[in-house]
Amino acid sequence: MAKTSDKRVTAAVLIIGDEILSGRTQDTNLRDIARYLGVHGVDLAEARTVPDVHEEIVAALDALRHRYDYVITTGGIGPTHDDITADAVAAAFGVELYEHPEIIAMMQARPGMELNAARRRMARVPVGGGLVKNAVQGPPGFTIGNVFVLAGVPAIMRGMLEDVGPRLRGGAVTIARTVRVEGSGEGVIAAPLEAVAKAHPGMSLGSYPFFGAEGYGSNLVLRGRDRDELASTVGELIAALKVAGIENVREMAADA
Repeated sequence: MAKTSDKRVTAAVLIIGDEILSGRTQDTNLRDIARYLGVHGVDLAEARTVPDVHEEIVAALDALRHRYDYVITTGGIGPTHDDITADAVAAAFGVELYEHPEIIAMMQARPGMELNAARRRMARVPVGGGLVKNAVQGPPGFTIGNVFVLAGVPAIMRGMLEDVGPRLRGGAVTIARTVRVEGSGEGVIAAPLEAVAKAHPGMSLGSYPFFGAEGYGSNLVLRGRDRDELASTVGELIAALKVAGIENVREMAADA
């Protein structure tokens, strides 16, 4: 990671593709990106999915790149007519596309590859942009401004992420702890959880109920950047739950 900041650093993910919205393809990239960014101290603050429509991609990208420190897009950089992400990114930044000589050279170096018009589409990069290495297969992604444009194929996207990480100005890494409550519903948990959450506005506290053969209850997840404050808040929450008459409560092993 290039640099660490004390301030919160945020990112958004823009998932591009009709196949995601139609349900033909199940997206797993959002999960992988969220986990990767978390390790680098970047909070994933928003995610959007848009179809292969030029105007919608441009509008979403413009909204997100002005609101967050970074935007990562996935999908739409292949060789077919509906792969229009490069065109939309260039339009959003008000620049032209050109065939990047390094990508052309990579393609020409591959034995038996015919450099046809479809493949040349994957060599197009916005003027002023740079490349994002592709350690798996095929051409690289690209970056311009605070936007990283990655492939939609999960294995390739994950490979490209490895070249994104060192470029991020990360913040303090978020730490998570879990308090497990068994045999009590959220209606009983709500009041003490809310009181503790209000006392610690800089932290995130969430309730995630579970039901099954082993019983029911909730996992209460606390997230923050200050390890000491997080530890004391866990104790405060457990104490508040017990005051409310909830006895079957314990902290789980550390999540991070």
